Amino acid sequence: MRNRSPWRRLTGSLLPLTVALVQTLGSHGAEYSQVSVEKLGRVPLDWRGYALLLAGPLAIAVRRRFPVPALLVTLAATWAYLLLDFAYGPVFVSPVVVLFWAVVSGHRLAAWLAGGVTFLFFAAYSTWLIPEPQGWFHHTAIAAFLLLTLTVAESYRARRGRLIEHERVTAEEARRQASEERLSMAQELHDVLAHNISLIHVQASTALHLIDDHPEQARTALATIKQASKDVLTEMRGVLSVLRDGAPRSPTAGMDRLDELVERSGLRVKVTVDGDVRPLPAGVNRAGYRIVQESLTNITRHAPGSRVTLRVTYGPRELAVLVEDDGAGAAKAVPGLGGGNGIPGMRERAAALGGSLTAGPRPEGGFRVSAALPLPAPSDEEQK
Repeated sequence: MRNRSPWRRLTGSLLPLTVALVQTLGSHGAEYSQVSVEKLGRVPLDWRGYALLLAGPLAIAVRRRFPVPALLVTLAATWAYLLLDFAYGPVFVSPVVVLFWAVVSGHRLAAWLAGGVTFLFFAAYSTWLIPEPQGWFHHTAIAAFLLLTLTVAESYRARRGRLIEHERVTAEEARRQASEERLSMAQELHDVLAHNISLIHVQASTALHLIDDHPEQARTALATIKQASKDVLTEMRGVLSVLRDGAPRSPTAGMDRLDELVERSGLRVKVTVDGDVRPLPAGVNRAGYRIVQESLTNITRHAPGSRVTLRVTYGPRELAVLVEDDGAGAAKAVPGLGGGNGIPGMRERAAALGGSLTAGPRPEGGFRVSAALPLPAPSDEEQK
């Protein structure tokens, strides 16, 4: 349930008081011009008249909690006021308000039935219970006024329903986008941490193995660990900065940083780039980089020392990424790194962009990851 604004609470509280003042003062003023005309048959207001004039505003004050009883009480008070022959005036303000509110609050059947009964009452009253009976023109005017009130209320209710539905859809869309953003950040953190921590783990194991017999090679492994730890901190700051409003966003890793990625991996990678290299959409640029990163991470985990082939093809309508290893690693796989969610995560990245990804063993040995990410067609200026 939506919270009512202070302004709406104020106007809601003032409405019964306003209607009470209008009905009592207006009816008191109308009394002077009607009581003196004998043929109208009007009588001066007494305590009963004022009580009936205040019954409607009191019912309006509780209309939110008791909409149908408020409607019935107000109509009954109005009919009694007329049957007691008090002066015509703004006594009809209360029925209009409660009829309108009954429709808006969802009690449409009760409102339309009450409107029909009210019309029948006024038709009978003005035909047989007043000194000068009224004809069909008077009855038609009453029917038109009741229909107008109920129709305006229905229109307002429909419009308010559309606004509420729009707000609901907007809020749902905002929640969905926030959920997707959290998922995207989780994927980014997974890829950043998985790659760099796996690299640190492998290089640390290498350093420990070589530190006694080959200190220079151990020094290289330690330097790689230092750089990897620095890189992981930098990338994590870039990803997490989006959580702080107004925080500057660091450039996201993209395909232009593949050389750095390959160099840090410590693997023997042959890189081939085909096609016309051109700027990529941000999503494709980031996804391509992360797919290569996760593929190298998996090789580091499960087949360290293998020969790796990385082929990137810039096609007219897609970016193709192929990462495969020969499975003939010179070193043993490092235990304790786990399987993780790498391949499913890569598939999700590709599918989110409308692309595809396959991953599996090669017939000749080793492992292959192949991804195709759709690209917009290059513009005429780029083709020139």
